[in-house]
Amino acid sequence: MTGVTNSTTTTDRVDVVLPCLDEAAALPWVLARIPDGWRAIVVDNGSTDGSAALARSLGATVVHERRRGFGAACHAGLRAADADLVCFCDCDASLDPGLLPGLVAAVRDGSADLVLGRRRPQGRGAWPLHARLGNLALAHMLRRRTGLALRDLGPMRAARREPLLALGLTDRRSGYPLEMVVRAGDAGWRVRETDVPYRPRTGESKVTGTWRGTWCAVRDMRAVLWAPAARTAAR
Repeated sequence: MTGVTNSTTTTDRVDVVLPCLDEAAALPWVLARIPDGWRAIVVDNGSTDGSAALARSLGATVVHERRRGFGAACHAGLRAADADLVCFCDCDASLDPGLLPGLVAAVRDGSADLVLGRRRPQGRGAWPLHARLGNLALAHMLRRRTGLALRDLGPMRAARREPLLALGLTDRRSGYPLEMVVRAGDAGWRVRETDVPYRPRTGESKVTGTWRGTWCAVRDMRAVLWAPAARTAAR
């Protein structure tokens, strides 16, 4: 696998959105795992370690998002994408972009509208206990709110770009991934998950590595869960 080429059309190609904040140590591995013919969109969210220049030198499309926040970076990448199918993946080497074709296949063949990678920890320290407990609590609340029986709200996912934009996502912090699932559920989307290995990240965690970061993420996501249902386009 290698960096993206420009030989495929926007219909055949898949854009991969990679929110990035100081991930220079992980970028070479991550970008090398992008499937051939797909485009990597690295959304730099204020890095000071040269991540943007490195990503560009490795063949990625680089988008700069000045507003800090995971959701702000993800949405900037979604808006910058022009392929029919869009994936999201963390940029810290905890998840392997080389597994994304398995998620895309279900969207492409029409059996699902949104596919999430269910994280399966590989190795000590891959998923701290406090982060895992927070995720389980949110998954339980999600089921009560939407009826979706998901076991993880992981960041690796795939869907079609235009329907995603039509969901009208507004959260620009840690609640963005959950808001995507909540609004998809409200719109009647078929949401599925598939197991993916989850490895210890490269570099320092900005969220799940600390109790405070996990609490802030859970707080943001709880606000999303109990917000009034928005009118969204059905898939």
